[in-house]
Amino acid sequence: MSFSFYAHLIVHLKLNHYFQFLTAVTVQIFLGIASPYAYAAESSLTLSNAQQLAISRSRQLIAQDMAATASREMAVAAGQLPDPVIKAGIDNLPISGPDRGSLTNDFMTMRRIGIMQELIRSDKRQLRADRYDREANKIVAEKASTIAAILRDTASAWLDRYYFERMAILIAEQTNQAKLEIEAAESSYRSGRGSQADIFAARSTLSMVDDRYSEILRKVRTAKTLLNRWTGGDSELPLSGVPDIENIHLEIAALDKSLAHHPQIAVLTRETEIAEADARLAKANQQSDWSIEVAFQQRGSAYSNMVSIGISLPFQWDQKNRQDRELSSKLATVEQVKAERDEILRARVTETRAMIEEWQSDLERSARYKRELIPLAKERIQAILGSYRGGKSSLTELLAARRNEIEIQLQALQLQSDTARLWAQLNFMFPADVQATHTTPSLNKDMP
Repeated sequence: MSFSFYAHLIVHLKLNHYFQFLTAVTVQIFLGIASPYAYAAESSLTLSNAQQLAISRSRQLIAQDMAATASREMAVAAGQLPDPVIKAGIDNLPISGPDRGSLTNDFMTMRRIGIMQELIRSDKRQLRADRYDREANKIVAEKASTIAAILRDTASAWLDRYYFERMAILIAEQTNQAKLEIEAAESSYRSGRGSQADIFAARSTLSMVDDRYSEILRKVRTAKTLLNRWTGGDSELPLSGVPDIENIHLEIAALDKSLAHHPQIAVLTRETEIAEADARLAKANQQSDWSIEVAFQQRGSAYSNMVSIGISLPFQWDQKNRQDRELSSKLATVEQVKAERDEILRARVTETRAMIEEWQSDLERSARYKRELIPLAKERIQAILGSYRGGKSSLTELLAARRNEIEIQLQALQLQSDTARLWAQLNFMFPADVQATHTTPSLNKDMP
C-alpha cells in the first residue's frame, strides 16, 4: 500500500469522528436540549435568576425609593402653615437731648415683642402638597421604567453570552476543519494530485479561522463582563434554561392601548399631572395670602402699656403682567408636556411595530434554517461522503461541503442571536412582577 492510501485512510477516520462530534454539537445547539457546559458544574445561571440578581443589587432603585420618600415627606410639610415669626424690638428710642438712650423717660419709647403668622389658605396648601405627591408618583413611574430597563439590559447581556459561547464552539470546529484541509492538501501534494498553492490556501484559511476564533472569544469575554455588571456573580458560571423567544407578553392586536401604559409614557403622564398641579397653584396665587401680627408694647412706668394688632396683604398692583402671565406660562407648559407625550407615544408604537415585524421575520427565517438549509447541508455532506467512499469525489469537495455546513450553522446562530435581542427588547418593555422582589430600605425616623 502507498503512503497516499494511508494518509487518506487517516484523514477518513478523523472525518468520521469529526462528523459524529459535530452532529451531536449541532443537535445540542439548535434543538436546545443540552448545554455545552452540562458537565462543567452542577449549578448554573438562568435568565430569570440573572434578572432577579440585577434587580436586587440595583442601587438606582434604592435611590429612586429615597427620592419618592423625600417628595412624600415634603408633601406633608407643604400642607402645613408656615412657622410663626417672633418679633422683638424698641420703638422710638431717643438719640439726642436729655432723654438720649433712655427706655422709660419719653412717653413714645416702647419695648415691643410680638408674633406674626402668615395665613395661607387651606386650598393653596393642599395644592402645594398635591404637587409634591405628583412628583413622588413620577419617581415611582421612573422606578418602573428603571426596572424594565434592567430586565432588558440583563436579558440582552445573558443572551449575548449564550449565543457567543455557542458560536465559539462552531468556530473551534472550523479550526479543526481547517487543519484537516491542510492535511488533505499536503496528502494530495505528496501523491502528485495537488499543488503547493493548495497547501498555502489551506494554511491561509486556518489563519483566518484562528483570527475569527480570537474575535469570538473576545466577544464571549465582553459578554461575561457585561452580564457580571448586572449579576455581580461568578462570570464563569454556566448558563442554562434557554428562554422561549417565540412568544412575547405584548398584545400585538391592541398595541396602541398596551403602550399607553409603557413606563416611559407613564413618566410623561406623571409630568403632565405635575404641570397641571403647577397651573392650579398659579391660579390660586392670583389671590393673595394674609398675614396677621400681634405685639405687646411696654413703656415707662409713668405711661400705659399698649397692644398692637396688624394685618398685611400683598397688593397685586400689576396682576396682568405678573400673576396672569405666570398662569399662562403654566398652562402652556401643560399643553407642551401633553403634546410631547402624544408624539413620543406615536413614535414608540411605530418603533415597536417595526421591531415586531422584524422579530417575526427573523423567527420565520430561523425556522427555514432549521427546517431546510441545515438539513440540506447535511444531506449534501452525506451524498458527497458516499461519493467520496466510492472514489467519485475528492476529499477537497468533502471538506468544502463540511465547511459550508458549519458556515450555515453560524449564520443560523447569528440570526437566532439577533432574534433573541429583539425578543428581549419587546418582552421586557414592562417591569412585570419582578418589581415586587425589590424591597425598600426602612428610614430611621429618629434621625435628626
